[in-house]
Amino acid sequence: MPPQTFALKAKAVLDLTKARLNLSVVYSALAGYLLGAPKIDWLAVLLLSFGGFLVVGSANGFNQVIEKDRDALMDRTKNRPLPSGRLSVLEALIASTIMGVLGLALLYFINPLTVGFGAFALFMYVLVYTPLKAKGPIAVFVGAIPGAIPALLGWVAATNDFDIEPGTLFAIQFLWQFSHFWAIAWIADDDYKKANYILLPSGGRDTKSAMQILLYTFFIIPVSMLPAFGLTGSLVFSPIAGILCFGLGLGFLYYAWRLFISREIKDARKLMFYSIIYLPLIQLLLVMDKFI
Repeated sequence: MPPQTFALKAKAVLDLTKARLNLSVVYSALAGYLLGAPKIDWLAVLLLSFGGFLVVGSANGFNQVIEKDRDALMDRTKNRPLPSGRLSVLEALIASTIMGVLGLALLYFINPLTVGFGAFALFMYVLVYTPLKAKGPIAVFVGAIPGAIPALLGWVAATNDFDIEPGTLFAIQFLWQFSHFWAIAWIADDDYKKANYILLPSGGRDTKSAMQILLYTFFIIPVSMLPAFGLTGSLVFSPIAGILCFGLGLGFLYYAWRLFISREIKDARKLMFYSIIYLPLIQLLLVMDKFI
């Protein structure tokens, strides 16, 4: 294969992994690791980072193989590697399989519980969530399960144990996904319908969907505040971190309220952008609160 062709294929495989989104998943896993680790094992950090990236890349690759025909119908996805012809189905399957096997192998070298959660997330995303996307809004609930595993995975990688602390990290990320994803679905609703995806909770941009977004955003606040009340074992917020966390939650709720009142795409976009910074900031607060 000529070097130029190889470079183009490598770039297409990187695009298949949704690298920028993938890095945010690795960030969550590393935050969970730092929160759980009594001391930092840099080898485990490397294994978690690369293994997590590869497993998520594999999940994204298999997802795009399954959805290639629908992706070709939507403006937001028509330039992905498969619809654009930059990768064949066989190439994408080979790349996704290699990434999945290698990623799980790296997680196994951390501890068996970590690879177990990694394999479960891969299975849920590819074989349960992806087929359900064509069935309706229930897919969002199912997809939130593997989507909430990264921070939990990091804690388990650090401790080889599952208890209330990783469960709390899971709960925060689980609830966050509804507001985040539905904001995206609100913006992209017309595009999704080209591929017959109905992903907003009531099926469209209406008051019922906006109300559910508002409710899920509201419940993020008390769940994210659990560490401030000493209800999560060793995962504890200081008063200052608790106040900052509460303030971030009120900001999230404000943008959800704006969308509920206006039901306009511009407010859904503001909610989406706020959601993108909200979760990393909450996780950063937890980490800083532990080490400072």
